[in-house]
Amino acid sequence: MIFSNTPRPEVLRSLADVKYAPFWLDDPARPEPASKLTESIKADLVVVGAGFTGLWTALMAKQADPARDVVLLEAGEAGCGASGRNGGFVSASITHNFGNGLNRWQKELTKLIELGHQNLAGIEATIEQFHIDCDYIRSGELNVALKPYQLDGMKEEQEEAAPYGENYTLYDEKQVRALINSPVFIGGSWNPANGMANPAKLSWGLRRACLEVGVRLFEGTQVRALVEGGGAVIVKTDYGQVGSKRVALATNAFPPLLKTLSHFMVPVYDYVLMTEPLSKEQRAVIGWQGREGLSDSANQFHYSQITADGRILWGGYDAVYYRNNAVAPHLERYPETFARLADHFFQVFPQLTGLRFTHAWGGVIDTCSRYTAFWGKAYGGKVSYALGYTGLGVGASRFGAQVMLDLLDDRKTERTELSMVKTKPFPFPPEPFRSPVINFTRWCMDQADRNEGKRNLWLKTLDALGLGFDS
Repeated sequence: MIFSNTPRPEVLRSLADVKYAPFWLDDPARPEPASKLTESIKADLVVVGAGFTGLWTALMAKQADPARDVVLLEAGEAGCGASGRNGGFVSASITHNFGNGLNRWQKELTKLIELGHQNLAGIEATIEQFHIDCDYIRSGELNVALKPYQLDGMKEEQEEAAPYGENYTLYDEKQVRALINSPVFIGGSWNPANGMANPAKLSWGLRRACLEVGVRLFEGTQVRALVEGGGAVIVKTDYGQVGSKRVALATNAFPPLLKTLSHFMVPVYDYVLMTEPLSKEQRAVIGWQGREGLSDSANQFHYSQITADGRILWGGYDAVYYRNNAVAPHLERYPETFARLADHFFQVFPQLTGLRFTHAWGGVIDTCSRYTAFWGKAYGGKVSYALGYTGLGVGASRFGAQVMLDLLDDRKTERTELSMVKTKPFPFPPEPFRSPVINFTRWCMDQADRNEGKRNLWLKTLDALGLGFDS
Protein backbone atom coordinates (compact mmCIF):
# COMPACT_ATOMS: atom_id res chain seq x y z
CA MET A 1 0.00 0.00 0.00
CA ILE A 2 1.17 3.52 -0.84
CA PHE A 3 -0.43 6.09 1.43
CA SER A 4 -2.07 9.10 -0.13
CA ASN A 5 -0.53 12.32 1.13
CA THR A 6 -3.36 14.65 0.10
CA PRO A 7 -5.86 14.74 2.97
CA ARG A 8 -9.51 14.60 1.98
CA PRO A 9 -12.00 17.24 3.24
CA GLU A 10 -13.95 14.72 5.29
CA VAL A 11 -10.71 13.70 7.00
CA LEU A 12 -9.87 17.28 7.91
CA ARG A 13 -13.18 17.51 9.77
CA SER A 14 -11.88 14.89 12.19
CA LEU A 15 -9.35 17.47 13.39
CA ALA A 16 -11.80 20.36 13.73
CA ASP A 17 -11.89 20.34 17.54
CA VAL A 18 -8.42 19.03 18.24
CA LYS A 19 -6.47 20.32 21.23
CA TYR A 20 -2.82 21.04 20.47
CA ALA A 21 -1.36 19.44 23.58
CA PRO A 22 0.11 16.02 24.47
CA PHE A 23 -2.76 13.80 25.58
CA TRP A 24 -0.68 12.03 28.21
CA LEU A 25 0.32 15.29 29.91
CA ASP A 26 -3.19 16.78 29.73
CA ASP A 27 -4.17 15.07 32.96
CA PRO A 28 -5.49 16.55 36.22
CA ALA A 29 -3.36 13.96 38.05
CA ARG A 30 -0.22 15.75 36.85
CA PRO A 31 1.86 16.45 39.97
CA GLU A 32 2.42 19.95 41.28
CA PRO A 33 5.88 21.20 40.24
CA ALA A 34 8.71 21.01 42.74
CA SER A 35 10.41 24.21 43.80
CA LYS A 36 13.19 25.87 41.80
CA LEU A 37 16.81 25.84 42.90
CA THR A 38 17.56 29.30 44.29
CA GLU A 39 20.69 28.76 46.38
CA SER A 40 24.16 27.23 46.31
CA ILE A 41 24.21 23.62 47.50
CA LYS A 42 26.40 20.53 47.33
CA ALA A 43 25.68 16.92 46.38
CA ASP A 44 27.39 13.62 45.67
CA LEU A 45 25.62 13.26 42.31
CA VAL A 46 23.73 15.75 40.16
CA VAL A 47 21.44 14.43 37.42
CA VAL A 48 20.51 16.95 34.73
CA GLY A 49 17.16 16.20 33.10
CA ALA A 50 14.11 14.50 34.64
CA GLY A 51 12.94 12.47 31.69
CA PHE A 52 13.16 8.69 31.77
CA THR A 53 16.97 8.57 31.63
CA GLY A 54 17.39 11.10 34.43
CA LEU A 55 14.65 9.61 36.61
CA TRP A 56 16.09 6.10 36.32
CA THR A 57 19.60 7.42 37.00
CA ALA A 58 18.56 9.24 40.15
CA LEU A 59 16.40 6.39 41.43
CA MET A 60 18.94 3.61 40.86
CA ALA A 61 21.82 5.70 42.23
CA LYS A 62 19.91 6.19 45.46
CA GLN A 63 18.81 2.56 45.63
CA ALA A 64 22.40 1.38 45.17
CA ASP A 65 23.68 3.71 47.89
CA PRO A 66 21.00 5.26 50.13
CA ALA A 67 23.64 7.49 51.75
CA ARG A 68 24.49 9.14 48.42
CA ASP A 69 23.11 12.67 48.18
CA VAL A 70 21.43 12.85 44.77
CA VAL A 71 20.07 16.08 43.26
CA LEU A 72 17.85 15.97 40.16
CA LEU A 73 17.50 19.17 38.10
CA GLU A 74 14.81 19.70 35.46
CA ALA A 75 14.29 22.78 33.27
CA GLY A 76 10.55 22.19 33.02
CA GLU A 77 8.66 19.45 34.83
CA ALA A 78 9.50 15.76 35.11
CA GLY A 79 8.41 13.90 31.99
CA CYS A 80 7.47 17.05 30.07
CA GLY A 81 9.74 16.25 27.11
CA ALA A 82 9.89 13.08 25.02
CA SER A 83 9.13 10.96 28.11
CA GLY A 84 5.58 12.33 28.27
CA ARG A 85 4.92 12.58 24.53
CA ASN A 86 5.80 9.19 23.02
CA GLY A 87 3.78 6.18 21.91
CA GLY A 88 4.14 4.29 25.18
CA PHE A 89 6.03 1.30 23.74
CA VAL A 90 8.18 -0.31 26.46
CA SER A 91 10.44 -2.59 24.44
CA ALA A 92 12.88 -5.24 25.60
CA SER A 93 15.25 -4.24 22.80
CA ILE A 94 18.21 -2.04 23.73
CA THR A 95 19.53 -2.18 20.13
CA HIS A 96 16.49 -0.47 18.53
CA ASN A 97 15.42 -3.81 17.07
CA PHE A 98 16.83 -7.26 16.36
CA GLY A 99 18.00 -6.44 12.83
CA ASN A 100 19.92 -3.36 13.93
CA GLY A 101 21.62 -5.34 16.68
CA LEU A 102 22.51 -8.17 14.29
CA ASN A 103 24.02 -5.80 11.73
CA ARG A 104 26.13 -3.88 14.23
CA TRP A 105 27.02 -6.17 17.15
CA GLN A 106 26.53 -9.75 16.00
CA LYS A 107 29.27 -11.16 18.25
CA GLU A 108 27.70 -9.78 21.41
CA LEU A 109 24.06 -9.91 20.32
CA THR A 110 23.20 -12.82 22.60
CA LYS A 111 24.36 -10.78 25.60
CA LEU A 112 22.57 -7.64 24.35
CA ILE A 113 19.31 -9.55 24.01
CA GLU A 114 19.74 -11.06 27.48
CA LEU A 115 20.44 -7.65 29.00
CA GLY A 116 17.44 -6.20 27.18
CA HIS A 117 15.08 -8.79 28.64
CA GLN A 118 16.58 -8.27 32.09
CA ASN A 119 16.04 -4.54 31.64
CA LEU A 120 12.35 -4.96 30.79
CA ALA A 121 11.91 -7.23 33.80
CA GLY A 122 13.59 -4.56 35.95
CA ILE A 123 11.14 -1.94 34.71
CA GLU A 124 8.22 -4.20 35.54
CA ALA A 125 9.65 -4.95 38.99
CA THR A 126 9.98 -1.21 39.72
CA ILE A 127 6.40 -0.55 38.59
CA GLU A 128 5.26 -3.24 41.03
CA GLN A 129 7.59 -2.20 43.88
CA PHE A 130 6.49 1.43 43.87
CA HIS A 131 2.86 0.73 42.88
CA ILE A 132 3.12 2.89 39.77
CA ASP A 133 -0.30 3.19 38.15
CA CYS A 134 0.62 3.71 34.49
CA ASP A 135 -1.73 1.30 32.67
CA TYR A 136 1.23 -1.00 32.03
CA ILE A 137 0.60 -4.33 30.31
CA ARG A 138 2.99 -6.87 28.75
CA SER A 139 0.87 -7.01 25.62
CA GLY A 140 3.42 -7.64 22.87
CA GLU A 141 3.75 -5.79 19.59
CA LEU A 142 2.32 -6.58 16.17
CA ASN A 143 4.39 -5.38 13.23
CA VAL A 144 2.16 -5.50 10.14
CA ALA A 145 2.98 -5.88 6.46
CA LEU A 146 1.27 -3.67 3.93
CA LYS A 147 3.06 -5.12 0.88
CA PRO A 148 4.22 -8.65 -0.02
CA TYR A 149 7.94 -7.82 0.08
CA GLN A 150 7.55 -6.87 3.74
CA LEU A 151 6.33 -10.37 4.52
CA ASP A 152 9.54 -11.75 3.04
CA GLY A 153 11.53 -9.50 5.35
CA MET A 154 9.55 -10.71 8.36
CA LYS A 155 10.16 -14.35 7.52
CA GLU A 156 13.89 -13.69 7.14
CA GLU A 157 14.01 -11.89 10.48
CA GLN A 158 12.15 -14.74 12.20
CA GLU A 159 14.70 -17.25 10.91
CA GLU A 160 17.66 -15.09 11.91
CA ALA A 161 16.28 -14.32 15.37
CA ALA A 162 15.35 -17.87 16.41
CA PRO A 163 18.94 -19.02 17.20
CA TYR A 164 19.25 -16.05 19.57
CA GLY A 165 16.12 -17.03 21.48
CA GLU A 166 13.90 -14.35 20.02
CA ASN A 167 10.59 -15.98 19.11
CA TYR A 168 8.60 -14.03 16.56
CA THR A 169 5.30 -15.49 15.33
CA LEU A 170 4.29 -14.88 11.73
CA TYR A 171 0.63 -14.19 10.96
CA ASP A 172 -1.04 -14.53 7.60
CA GLU A 173 -3.67 -12.09 6.39
CA LYS A 174 -6.57 -13.89 8.04
CA GLN A 175 -4.77 -14.20 11.37
CA VAL A 176 -3.61 -10.61 11.53
CA ARG A 177 -7.04 -9.25 10.67
CA ALA A 178 -8.60 -11.46 13.33
CA LEU A 179 -6.41 -9.64 15.84
CA ILE A 180 -6.62 -6.09 14.43
CA ASN A 181 -8.96 -5.69 11.51
CA SER A 182 -7.75 -3.44 8.72
CA PRO A 183 -8.27 -4.01 4.99
CA VAL A 184 -4.67 -2.96 4.27
CA PHE A 185 -2.98 -5.53 6.55
CA ILE A 186 -1.76 -8.58 4.62
CA GLY A 187 0.24 -10.26 7.40
CA GLY A 188 2.40 -9.53 10.37
CA SER A 189 5.03 -10.53 12.89
CA TRP A 190 4.27 -10.85 16.61
CA ASN A 191 6.90 -9.97 19.20
CA PRO A 192 5.84 -10.85 22.77
CA ALA A 193 8.71 -8.94 24.44
CA ASN A 194 7.02 -5.56 24.51
CA GLY A 195 4.84 -3.73 26.98
CA MET A 196 2.52 -0.76 26.62
CA ALA A 197 2.12 2.06 29.12
CA ASN A 198 0.88 5.56 29.70
CA PRO A 199 4.35 7.15 29.55
CA ALA A 200 3.48 10.32 31.46
CA LYS A 201 2.07 8.29 34.36
CA LEU A 202 5.20 6.13 34.28
CA SER A 203 7.34 9.29 34.44
CA TRP A 204 5.31 10.66 37.34
CA GLY A 205 5.50 7.32 39.13
CA LEU A 206 9.28 7.28 38.82
CA ARG A 207 9.32 10.90 40.02
CA ARG A 208 7.39 9.90 43.13
CA ALA A 209 9.71 6.92 43.66
CA CYS A 210 12.72 9.25 43.50
CA LEU A 211 11.23 11.49 46.14
CA GLU A 212 10.35 8.52 48.35
CA VAL A 213 13.96 7.27 48.40
CA GLY A 214 15.32 10.72 49.17
CA VAL A 215 16.31 12.29 45.84
CA ARG A 216 16.23 16.09 45.99
CA LEU A 217 14.25 17.33 42.96
CA PHE A 218 14.26 20.88 41.61
CA GLU A 219 11.97 21.66 38.67
CA GLY A 220 11.78 24.86 36.64
CA THR A 221 15.56 24.93 36.93
CA GLN A 222 17.47 25.36 33.67
CA VAL A 223 21.11 24.32 33.80
CA ARG A 224 23.21 26.88 31.96
CA ALA A 225 26.77 25.63 32.29
CA LEU A 226 29.20 23.19 33.87
CA VAL A 227 32.38 24.57 35.44
CA GLU A 228 35.19 22.41 36.81
CA GLY A 229 37.01 23.49 39.92
CA GLY A 230 38.36 22.24 43.23
CA GLY A 231 38.00 18.58 42.35
CA ALA A 232 34.28 19.03 41.67
CA VAL A 233 31.94 20.19 38.91
CA ILE A 234 29.81 23.26 39.51
CA VAL A 235 26.40 22.94 37.86
CA LYS A 236 25.21 26.49 37.26
CA THR A 237 21.53 27.40 36.96
CA ASP A 238 19.71 30.72 36.64
CA TYR A 239 19.33 31.33 40.36
CA GLY A 240 21.54 28.76 42.08
CA GLN A 241 24.24 26.17 41.63
CA VAL A 242 25.27 22.72 42.79
CA GLY A 243 28.82 21.61 43.51
CA SER A 244 29.10 17.88 42.96
CA LYS A 245 31.61 15.06 42.75
CA ARG A 246 29.72 13.52 39.84
CA VAL A 247 27.29 14.76 37.16
CA ALA A 248 25.04 12.67 34.91
CA LEU A 249 23.70 14.39 31.78
CA ALA A 250 20.28 13.16 30.63
CA THR A 251 19.21 15.98 28.32
CA ASN A 252 18.73 13.74 25.25
CA ALA A 253 17.42 15.77 22.28
CA PHE A 254 17.71 19.17 23.94
CA PRO A 255 20.77 21.35 23.27
CA PRO A 256 23.65 19.54 25.00
CA LEU A 257 25.79 21.05 27.74
CA LEU A 258 28.77 19.36 26.05
CA LYS A 259 28.92 20.92 22.59
CA THR A 260 30.73 17.95 21.07
CA LEU A 261 27.56 15.86 21.49
CA SER A 262 25.78 17.93 18.85
CA HIS A 263 27.98 16.23 16.24
CA PHE A 264 26.49 12.83 17.08
CA MET A 265 22.84 13.64 17.66
CA VAL A 266 20.16 15.50 15.70
CA PRO A 267 16.81 16.54 17.21
CA VAL A 268 14.02 15.14 15.07
CA TYR A 269 10.36 16.02 15.55
CA ASP A 270 7.76 13.29 15.57
CA TYR A 271 4.00 13.97 15.54
CA VAL A 272 1.08 12.17 17.15
CA LEU A 273 -2.72 12.13 17.19
CA MET A 274 -5.11 10.72 19.80
CA THR A 275 -8.73 9.82 19.06
CA GLU A 276 -11.77 10.14 21.23
CA PRO A 277 -12.75 6.86 22.99
CA LEU A 278 -14.18 4.28 20.62
CA SER A 279 -17.74 3.08 21.10
CA LYS A 280 -18.40 -0.61 21.73
CA GLU A 281 -19.54 -0.94 18.12
CA GLN A 282 -16.40 0.72 16.77
CA ARG A 283 -14.19 -1.45 18.95
CA ALA A 284 -16.00 -4.57 17.80
CA VAL A 285 -15.49 -3.77 14.12
CA ILE A 286 -11.71 -3.40 14.43
CA GLY A 287 -11.10 -6.00 17.15
CA TRP A 288 -7.92 -4.99 18.99
CA GLN A 289 -9.08 -6.28 22.34
CA GLY A 290 -5.66 -6.95 23.88
CA ARG A 291 -3.96 -3.50 23.80
CA GLU A 292 -1.19 -4.81 21.57
CA GLY A 293 1.31 -2.31 20.26
CA LEU A 294 0.95 -1.80 16.49
CA SER A 295 3.47 -0.68 13.88
CA ASP A 296 4.04 -1.16 10.18
CA SER A 297 7.14 -2.21 8.25
CA ALA A 298 7.77 0.78 6.01
CA ASN A 299 10.81 3.03 6.25
CA GLN A 300 8.39 5.86 7.00
CA PHE A 301 6.32 3.90 9.47
CA HIS A 302 3.35 4.46 11.74
CA TYR A 303 3.04 3.30 15.32
CA SER A 304 -0.11 2.97 17.36
CA GLN A 305 -1.58 1.74 20.59
CA ILE A 306 -5.05 1.48 22.07
CA THR A 307 -5.24 3.02 25.50
CA ALA A 308 -6.81 1.62 28.65
CA ASP A 309 -9.86 3.84 28.08
CA GLY A 310 -10.25 2.77 24.44
CA ARG A 311 -8.65 5.61 22.48
CA ILE A 312 -6.27 5.04 19.56
CA LEU A 313 -2.92 6.79 19.50
CA TRP A 314 -1.60 7.23 15.96
CA GLY A 315 1.85 8.65 15.24
CA GLY A 316 4.97 8.49 13.13
CA TYR A 317 5.55 8.62 9.36
CA ASP A 318 7.07 12.10 9.15
CA ALA A 319 10.38 12.59 10.96
CA VAL A 320 11.15 16.28 10.64
CA TYR A 321 14.54 17.87 11.18
CA TYR A 322 14.64 21.65 11.44
CA ARG A 323 17.75 23.48 10.29
CA ASN A 324 20.46 24.25 12.83
CA ASN A 325 19.22 21.62 15.31
CA ALA A 326 16.23 23.80 16.12
CA VAL A 327 14.23 22.88 19.23
CA ALA A 328 11.36 25.22 20.14
CA PRO A 329 7.75 25.01 21.39
CA HIS A 330 6.26 26.32 18.14
CA LEU A 331 7.72 23.34 16.25
CA GLU A 332 5.44 21.00 18.19
CA ARG A 333 2.49 22.09 16.05
CA TYR A 334 2.62 21.02 12.40
CA PRO A 335 -0.90 21.09 10.85
CA GLU A 336 0.27 19.64 7.54
CA THR A 337 1.61 16.51 9.24
CA PHE A 338 -1.42 16.22 11.53
CA ALA A 339 -3.67 16.25 8.45
CA ARG A 340 -1.50 13.65 6.72
CA LEU A 341 -1.56 11.41 9.79
CA ALA A 342 -5.34 11.68 10.03
CA ASP A 343 -5.73 10.73 6.38
CA HIS A 344 -3.45 7.72 6.81
CA PHE A 345 -5.43 6.65 9.88
CA PHE A 346 -8.66 6.47 7.93
CA GLN A 347 -6.94 4.66 5.07
CA VAL A 348 -5.93 1.99 7.59
CA PHE A 349 -9.27 2.00 9.46
CA PRO A 350 -11.94 3.18 6.99
CA GLN A 351 -14.60 1.56 9.18
CA LEU A 352 -13.90 4.26 11.79
CA THR A 353 -14.76 7.16 9.47
CA GLY A 354 -16.43 9.84 11.55
CA LEU A 355 -14.24 9.29 14.59
CA ARG A 356 -12.75 12.52 15.93
CA PHE A 357 -9.28 13.34 17.18
CA THR A 358 -9.10 15.10 20.53
CA HIS A 359 -5.35 15.82 20.81
CA ALA A 360 -2.47 16.51 18.44
CA TRP A 361 1.12 17.14 19.47
CA GLY A 362 4.76 16.90 18.57
CA GLY A 363 7.88 15.91 20.44
CA VAL A 364 11.58 15.91 19.76
CA ILE A 365 13.60 12.67 19.48
CA ASP A 366 17.36 12.32 20.04
CA THR A 367 18.33 10.62 16.78
CA CYS A 368 21.78 9.22 16.10
CA SER A 369 23.16 7.46 13.05
CA ARG A 370 23.18 3.99 14.63
CA TYR A 371 19.69 4.29 16.23
CA THR A 372 20.83 3.29 19.74
CA ALA A 373 22.04 5.13 22.82
CA PHE A 374 25.69 6.06 23.16
CA TRP A 375 27.71 7.01 26.21
CA GLY A 376 30.85 8.78 27.28
CA LYS A 377 32.67 10.72 29.98
CA ALA A 378 34.02 14.25 30.30
CA TYR A 379 35.72 16.48 32.84
CA GLY A 380 38.18 13.78 33.83
CA GLY A 381 35.47 11.20 34.40
CA LYS A 382 33.41 13.38 36.72
CA VAL A 383 30.67 13.80 34.06
CA SER A 384 28.94 11.10 32.04
CA TYR A 385 26.16 11.19 29.48
CA ALA A 386 23.69 8.94 27.68
CA LEU A 387 21.63 9.91 24.63
CA GLY A 388 20.69 8.86 21.10
CA TYR A 389 17.86 6.38 21.77
CA THR A 390 16.18 7.28 18.45
CA GLY A 391 12.60 6.69 19.49
CA LEU A 392 12.91 3.55 21.63
CA GLY A 393 14.01 5.15 24.87
CA VAL A 394 11.03 4.33 27.08
CA GLY A 395 12.52 0.93 27.86
CA ALA A 396 16.18 1.40 26.89
CA SER A 397 16.57 4.51 29.07
CA ARG A 398 16.80 2.36 32.20
CA PHE A 399 19.70 0.44 30.68
CA GLY A 400 21.23 3.74 29.56
CA ALA A 401 21.04 5.01 33.13
CA GLN A 402 22.74 1.88 34.47
CA VAL A 403 25.65 2.30 32.06
CA MET A 404 25.98 5.98 32.94
CA LEU A 405 26.21 5.13 36.65
CA ASP A 406 28.79 2.40 35.91
CA LEU A 407 30.91 4.96 34.07
CA LEU A 408 30.61 7.58 36.80
CA ASP A 409 31.55 5.08 39.49
CA ASP A 410 34.42 3.82 37.29
CA ARG A 411 33.11 0.28 37.58
CA LYS A 412 33.99 -2.43 35.07
CA THR A 413 30.77 -4.37 34.40
CA GLU A 414 29.36 -6.57 31.67
CA ARG A 415 27.62 -3.45 30.42
CA THR A 416 30.72 -1.25 30.18
CA GLU A 417 32.61 -3.99 28.32
CA LEU A 418 30.13 -4.03 25.46
CA SER A 419 31.28 -2.74 22.08
CA MET A 420 27.97 -0.88 21.91
CA VAL A 421 29.01 1.07 25.02
CA LYS A 422 32.66 1.56 24.08
CA THR A 423 31.95 2.99 20.63
CA LYS A 424 30.08 6.03 19.33
CA PRO A 425 27.89 6.53 16.27
CA PHE A 426 29.24 8.16 13.15
CA PRO A 427 28.74 11.94 13.38
CA PHE A 428 26.27 13.83 11.25
CA PRO A 429 27.73 16.51 8.97
CA PRO A 430 27.57 20.10 10.24
CA GLU A 431 25.31 22.75 8.79
CA PRO A 432 24.88 23.93 6.09
CA PHE A 433 25.29 20.33 4.87
CA ARG A 434 23.26 18.62 7.61
CA SER A 435 19.81 19.75 6.45
CA PRO A 436 20.12 18.78 2.76
CA VAL A 437 21.73 15.42 3.61
CA ILE A 438 18.97 14.51 6.06
CA ASN A 439 16.17 15.69 3.79
CA PHE A 440 17.63 13.85 0.81
CA THR A 441 17.88 10.68 2.89
CA ARG A 442 14.24 11.04 3.92
CA TRP A 443 13.27 11.42 0.26
CA CYS A 444 15.22 8.29 -0.65
CA MET A 445 13.48 6.33 2.12
CA ASP A 446 10.10 7.44 0.81
CA GLN A 447 11.08 6.35 -2.70
CA ALA A 448 12.13 2.93 -1.36
CA ASP A 449 8.69 2.54 0.26
CA ARG A 450 7.11 3.32 -3.10
CA ASN A 451 9.39 0.92 -5.00
CA GLU A 452 8.92 -2.44 -3.25
CA GLY A 453 11.60 -1.62 -0.69
CA LYS A 454 14.35 -1.27 -3.30
CA ARG A 455 17.04 1.00 -1.90
CA ASN A 456 18.89 3.37 -4.21
CA LEU A 457 22.65 3.89 -4.34
CA TRP A 458 22.61 6.51 -1.58
CA LEU A 459 20.77 4.27 0.88
CA LYS A 460 22.93 1.29 -0.05
CA THR A 461 26.02 3.37 0.64
CA LEU A 462 24.68 4.38 4.05
CA ASP A 463 23.85 0.73 4.77
CA ALA A 464 27.37 -0.34 3.88
CA LEU A 465 28.79 2.31 6.21
CA GLY A 466 26.41 1.37 9.02
CA LEU A 467 24.73 4.78 8.93
CA GLY A 468 21.13 5.83 8.93
CA PHE A 469 18.40 8.29 9.84
CA ASP A 470 15.28 7.31 11.74
CA SER A 471 12.84 8.32 14.46
